[in-house]
Amino acid sequence: MKVDKVAYKPVGLALGMGAGMVAGALFRQAWKRLGHEGEAPGAADEDRRWGEILVAAALQGAIFSTVRAAVERGGATAAKRLTGKWPG
Repeated sequence: MKVDKVAYKPVGLALGMGAGMVAGALFRQAWKRLGHEGEAPGAADEDRRWGEILVAAALQGAIFSTVRAAVERGGATAAKRLTGKWPG
């Protein structure tokens, strides 16, 4: 493994954790704006219907993936500007 890739690992991990927190907050806001009160249902939530559980899972996955991709791409772009090399 190259030194520049190893040096970027902690930065990538920190960006990933931050992205997860941002995505979680965005999902909670989106869930509320869709007119749902309280927490989004989990897969094993006995009191919720299949449709509601699947919509919540799809929305959460879409938001998480989009935020993660944007943060990872932004981090890699910033690393290239600073070092002149793409970190991936």
